[in-house]
Amino acid sequence: MNTVGDLLRGLNARFQAAGIDSARLDARLLVAEILGVEPLYLATHPEIVVTTQQQTAIEVLAARRESREPISHILGRRGFWTLDLRVTKDTLDPRPDTETLVQGVLERRPDRQAGLSILDFGTGSGCILLALLSELPLAQGLGVDQSPGALAVAADNAVRCGMADRARFRQGNWGEGLSEVFDVIVSNPPYIPDAEIATLEPEVARHEPLTALAGGIDGLDCYRVLVPQMVRLLVPGGLAGFEVGAGQAQAVAAIFATHGFHDVDIAQDLAGIGRCVFATR
Repeated sequence: MNTVGDLLRGLNARFQAAGIDSARLDARLLVAEILGVEPLYLATHPEIVVTTQQQTAIEVLAARRESREPISHILGRRGFWTLDLRVTKDTLDPRPDTETLVQGVLERRPDRQAGLSILDFGTGSGCILLALLSELPLAQGLGVDQSPGALAVAADNAVRCGMADRARFRQGNWGEGLSEVFDVIVSNPPYIPDAEIATLEPEVARHEPLTALAGGIDGLDCYRVLVPQMVRLLVPGGLAGFEVGAGQAQAVAAIFATHGFHDVDIAQDLAGIGRCVFATR
C-alpha cells in the first residue's frame, strides 16, 4: 500500500511533466483534500498509509489537474483577501493581483465606519465586493454580471461570508438600467486582447469563461464603455477603481482624464506592475 510520501512524490513528478509550476503544492492540496487534513500535516507525516479507496479518489482529482484544470475548480474554492470563496467554471478565478484593487479602495476611503454604497461591475464570484464589505461593516454593495451562473456563485458566497444582508446582485449589461448612484465603483473587467487568449496558460484559456477574459482588439473595450457610465453612476467626489492588464494603466488613465475625472492614480501590484487605476468623479 502506498504512503502519503509515495503518493506526493509520484504526483509531483506527473504534474511537473504536465508543465504545472505549482506541482508540489498542488499534489499536497489534492491529497489533503481526500484525507481530510491540513496540507501542512502531510509534510510532517509522510508515513501515513493511504487506503485503496482514498487512492482512487485522489487519482480522479489528479487526472483533472494533470489536464490543467485549475486547482480552485477541482477543490471548488479559493482564498481571497481574508475570505474563503466558492468558485466554479462560471467565474474568473480570484487572483492575488486583484487584492491590489481592494487595498487601493481602502487606502483612498480609510474611514472603516463609512456607510458607503459600492457597485462592482462584472462581479463574478463576488470577491472584490465581498472583500470590501468585510472591511467596511456599514457599507452596502451591488454586484452586476451578465452571467446567471456567476451571480448564483456570488450570492452563495455572500451567504457563506455572512454578508447576504449587505450584498445584492443583479443580472445586467454593465450599467444599463441602473438609475441609483454610488460612492465607489470598482471593476475587474475583461482586458485580455482577443488575439492573446489562445496563448494564455491552459488553466485560463481552456477553463475560465471567455466573457470574463476577452477585452477586444487592444483589451480596452470595456474601459471605454464603463468610464462614461461611471460619470452617471458615481456621486460627485465618488471613487472609481479598475484592475488593468500589464501595460494598460496609462491608456486607462487617459480614458478617465478624457471624461473629466481627476486625481487619476496608478497602483502597483507586488511585482511592481501598474495593476489598478483609480480616479475621482
